[in-house]
Amino acid sequence: MRRLDNFEAHLANVPLFRACSKQDLRLIGRLADYDTCRAGEVIVREGRLGNELYVIVEGTAEVSRDGEALATLGAGDYFGELAVLNPAPRTATVTATTDMGVLIVTPRELAILLSDVPLFARKLLSGMASRAQATSTSAA
Repeated sequence: MRRLDNFEAHLANVPLFRACSKQDLRLIGRLADYDTCRAGEVIVREGRLGNELYVIVEGTAEVSRDGEALATLGAGDYFGELAVLNPAPRTATVTATTDMGVLIVTPRELAILLSDVPLFARKLLSGMASRAQATSTSAA
């Protein structure tokens, strides 16, 4: 994994970070690790413990639960936020459907971002609320 210093222009195109200042983007680039995943690679597996938040920089992935496809994620989407906020078994499996580039944020780094980058915190909470609403609506 490598750090993403000077990656502000690319991060600015990710919806989760779009409203952040250049200074905020530099901090995110310094804190987050960048890694690549190959097509077919399982990034997180349902039922396993995890504590990383992933932001897709490029490529696509499939989200599944109990072997059933739930969603396709692409550049700018993120997953794993629940596990990083409250370590627990993963609620779904995420598998790369193409080669991917991802940002990885650990609990320590997320704590810094939530405290130092209020716009990031607001976007993350908004995204989590949207997912919760979609889940409760589809379950009804």
